[in-house]
Amino acid sequence: MKNKILKSLLFCFALSLTGSVVNAEIKLPKIFTDNMVLQQKTDAPIWGKATPEKEVKITTSWDNQMYKAKAGKDGKWLARVNTPTAGGPYSIAISDGKTLTLNNILIGEVWICSGQSNMEMPLAGWGKINDYEKEIADAQYPNIRLLHVNKTASTRPLDDLAGTRNGWQECSPANIAEFSATAYFFGRDLHKNLNVPVGLISTSWGGTIAEAWTSGESLEYIPDFKPALDDMKNQPEEVKTEKPNRVTVLYNAMIHPLVPFAFQGAIWYQGESNAGRAAQYKELFPLMIRDWRKAWNRDFPFYFAQLANFKDQQPESVYSDWAELREAQLQTLHLDNTGMAVIIDIGEAKDIHPKNKQDVGIRLALNARALTYKEKIPYSGPLYKSYKIKGNKIHIHFSHADGLKTNDGSEVKGFAIAGSDHVFHWANAVIEGNKVIVGSPEVKFPVAVRYAWADNPVCNLYDGAGLPASPFRTDNWK
Repeated sequence: MKNKILKSLLFCFALSLTGSVVNAEIKLPKIFTDNMVLQQKTDAPIWGKATPEKEVKITTSWDNQMYKAKAGKDGKWLARVNTPTAGGPYSIAISDGKTLTLNNILIGEVWICSGQSNMEMPLAGWGKINDYEKEIADAQYPNIRLLHVNKTASTRPLDDLAGTRNGWQECSPANIAEFSATAYFFGRDLHKNLNVPVGLISTSWGGTIAEAWTSGESLEYIPDFKPALDDMKNQPEEVKTEKPNRVTVLYNAMIHPLVPFAFQGAIWYQGESNAGRAAQYKELFPLMIRDWRKAWNRDFPFYFAQLANFKDQQPESVYSDWAELREAQLQTLHLDNTGMAVIIDIGEAKDIHPKNKQDVGIRLALNARALTYKEKIPYSGPLYKSYKIKGNKIHIHFSHADGLKTNDGSEVKGFAIAGSDHVFHWANAVIEGNKVIVGSPEVKFPVAVRYAWADNPVCNLYDGAGLPASPFRTDNWK
């Protein structure tokens, strides 16, 4: 009997030793894998789990520097490593007694790419963008690295991503087909023009609302969401991948786990699912941007695509919720360190997923190259600035209006003008320098002008660089 007890005690002791060895293995979040890109010239956070209260050593191959961190009682640890200027490949060794090594790491520019289906839309698969076969065949860019975050929704903030598509991968014809086309063309343009490695984190979900991508803490500032937030607080702590359109759930599962990973900025393509609540979006969208910035404690660059043209063209000026949503996006430019890609000219009437994702990515990249990387290049088409009523005409002044023109050399199209009766009539419009003079014989005493104010407007105003003017209105009539 005593021998059996002794053997049992010895077995339990051996099992405990085995467990301590297993626990000693470093466990990293799914954002840290081979082939990853770390943001250059920063103190890049690296974190994970180890044996509770044990010292963790991190050694970086680019400078053979050792960094140390101590795991807490819960085993969590975080260290910050100094990253050099762009280059690589490098390795990182992490140990608390047993070493884990990350290989083929590049140092460069990292961008988060998020939104709904037009950001998620891949080169092939269900997407099939323009010239997708050639684009896939040409996508041999080993210094562009891709991380595709799996779709997950959670009622509570998660510490780690639920999953990724095989971790970080080198961009190649073998793995680009199912990656975000907009993100890829954005990253490719940066890579070609900056000549540095680029890391792209695609975290998107089609058909989703902006409030799902915003934390509960920030949504408390908008009373409209209080009932939904109260309901969420009563939900169990579990993941429900089939229900993404609830407050906070995508922020919890697909943004929060990325914090505090170092990156340069974010690009965003979303708004279709909030078009029916455009007035609310004027508050919600900038709130979401500030929410993300608060999470990272940094006012990083945030560039977004305005909604493309979609649905049937209308012969008369009519109500348009898509036009109002574009206005909400335009007004978000008042928020510091933001930029907008106007794509009113590359949509499709019968398809909410336009196939021309090349221009979307390039126009987003123009914002980044000009505003973040300080290239002296045009990056925005004409934006409404101010107006003056002179007699029976209204003079519209623009910023970003060098070389103001129509894209086809014809007369200016897309302007409507109204008097105090609030009835809009198609206007005659003439370009004069960096302004457009608008009038109509049907409106003797004009008070308001609208441009491209429709779901799918006929409009043709561009700057000299070939970038389209944003839709706008001078009134705020309901």
